[in-house]
Amino acid sequence: MRVQIVFVIVAVIFTVLVDWYIWADIKRNTRRRRRNRRRWRRVYLISCVVCWAVLAVALCLPRRGPDSILPVMWLLYGYLTVYLPKLVFVLVSLIGGIPRLFGKKTFRLGLYAGLPLAAVVFLLMWWGAFGGRQAIEVNRVDISSARLPESFDGYRIAQFSDAHVGTWGRDTLFVSRLVDSINSLKPDLIVFTGDIVNRRTSEITPFIPVLSRLKAKDGVLSILGNHDYGDYYSWEKPEFRDENNRLLAEIQTNMGWKLLNNETRFVKAGGDSIAVIGVENWGEPPFPTYGKLGDAYSYSPDSALHLNDSRFKVLLSHNPEHWRQEVSKKTNVDLTLSGHTHAMQVMLRAGDRRWSPARYKYEQWGGLYEAVNEKGEPVRIYVNIGCGEVGMPYRVGAPSEITLITLRRPSGK
Repeated sequence: MRVQIVFVIVAVIFTVLVDWYIWADIKRNTRRRRRNRRRWRRVYLISCVVCWAVLAVALCLPRRGPDSILPVMWLLYGYLTVYLPKLVFVLVSLIGGIPRLFGKKTFRLGLYAGLPLAAVVFLLMWWGAFGGRQAIEVNRVDISSARLPESFDGYRIAQFSDAHVGTWGRDTLFVSRLVDSINSLKPDLIVFTGDIVNRRTSEITPFIPVLSRLKAKDGVLSILGNHDYGDYYSWEKPEFRDENNRLLAEIQTNMGWKLLNNETRFVKAGGDSIAVIGVENWGEPPFPTYGKLGDAYSYSPDSALHLNDSRFKVLLSHNPEHWRQEVSKKTNVDLTLSGHTHAMQVMLRAGDRRWSPARYKYEQWGGLYEAVNEKGEPVRIYVNIGCGEVGMPYRVGAPSEITLITLRRPSGK
């Protein structure tokens, strides 16, 4: 509740300050044309009242029902698509006003640069909502390891993550396209690395028949993400949350998926096997950590199977911070597969270079990374940027991702 109050206060202050500045800017730049000034200020006032009403409705709508988050999400996004471009205009206009501080003539940078730039931001945001979030991209990655058994050379794993199906309401069209895209790759194994829903298990109900169509020779393995525990919903009783979580596990089983809750599944081929370890979510404050890697695959060197043994191991762990802070330092797990970051649903590319605001929060935010553990052995993580949205229904330059990972033995070994 405290977070919501702070958000409301910040939103109101931000809105008032932006509109006050633009109102004053209209007055300043129409000083010689009184009739135009009255007309433009009247038009701007009406537009402000409409936007304030949208924000008020979004903040006051109930959030208890299974689909109640959708109107709130779209109303808040509509508000942001107006006020973020306004903020861009204000910042550019302020830059243009800097010469005034030194008694020099100012350049109307807001009008000639701020307005066009604000229009670009507005169009990009709505393109991200209706075009960008519909796009699907398959990224192919080869992982080479001398520990990989020969019978697994060329083994293919399809990873997808962060579906957040509740963001689509009851529209299954996109998720159906996603499933068809994954199946068309004909992987040996499919893995899902967490966040199937936003707040409640009931969100998945319309998507059960679609997700049940996922097929691979060695099945579908999944783990839970931070959104899958019901921690983002206000439950009337703790037992309601427990039942919500039990139901999600049951649904995944009925879909033909194998949910790995701090446990390991051995995948076999030609008499050999590799370990696929799945841990529950490794939380960041204020959310708890449910993941217990040592329970899934022992840390003890006295155990026949332990996290530094010679077996090829794949770890499914939703949050890449788990890999950075623990896995990459204390284990020789060959490959960790994570999600969680979404690349904050914004990504810019220039050739092989990529940028996302997620980089300021996560060192490993999207793609393949390699480190060296305490024993000097190479360990890798691949962070999938997800196929759904949380909070806001947009993707700009960060299309929904399917990762096709091919395991290889080094040539000559």
